Amino acid sequence: MKPYLKTKDFSVSQEIFELRHDEMLDMLVTHPQPQSLERYYESDDYISHTDSSKSIVEKLYQIVKRFSIRQKTKLIERYAGRTKTLLDIGAGTGDFMLAAKIRSWQVDGVEPNYDARMRAVEKGIGLMDRMEALPGKKYNIITLWHVLEHLPDLENQIIKLAWHLEEEGTLIIAVPNFKSYDAAYYKEFWAAYDVPRHLWHFSKLSIEKLFSKHGMKLIKTKPMIFDSFYVALLSEKYKFGKQNFLKAFCLGLWSNIKALNTKQYSSVIYILKKA
Repeated sequence: MKPYLKTKDFSVSQEIFELRHDEMLDMLVTHPQPQSLERYYESDDYISHTDSSKSIVEKLYQIVKRFSIRQKTKLIERYAGRTKTLLDIGAGTGDFMLAAKIRSWQVDGVEPNYDARMRAVEKGIGLMDRMEALPGKKYNIITLWHVLEHLPDLENQIIKLAWHLEEEGTLIIAVPNFKSYDAAYYKEFWAAYDVPRHLWHFSKLSIEKLFSKHGMKLIKTKPMIFDSFYVALLSEKYKFGKQNFLKAFCLGLWSNIKALNTKQYSSVIYILKKA
């Protein structure tokens, strides 16, 4: 794998990591990958593990999160089978699962973070701490919202996902796109690299190749247009030491405009079907 760029963990350890390009799969790999990742998640800034809305960024995150949950539930309804069974990997504090449960979905979820699981329990959502703890059943839909990039031992994780997915079931994956305009603009300061928590950095080609050999075909992609604004806001802070809302908004907007032609949005939802 060829060296791509060096960046650092801006939010927790300040350690330097290298991104290496796997040309065959067209994806980036974080190097080195720590054997124990838990300490890299020990930060109050890791918003997906909390329901906090104290700072401006947290308030914006929670507003977008509520909108996104409505869009996510509409999406899974489009691909619902007879059973309406859902498995959400990396469920955070359980809000998406709760919204699906209200709409009569049978839901199971996985979330390694203890605090996030406890917040989910308060909402009536029980979560497993790892995929190995799941019941031996298959699901109509499996979702991973900005989770695949966090999973160690990627090949075996994909095998497990394929096993738990029903025949003709739907796998929905949302991940950052390192080929977006905002990634090229911010380079090593691009917040969506988020090393070493993000172990892998995907392109459309890498998603197609990784999952096709396990019997899953990419049938559709959808942009996550709000991600470019949030990522730009964090990237401005990493690069200049302060948040610049106006510049981040303009950069995020321009990234989305450029993507109308290139289709290289800051984050992309991939919808795959099991043959």
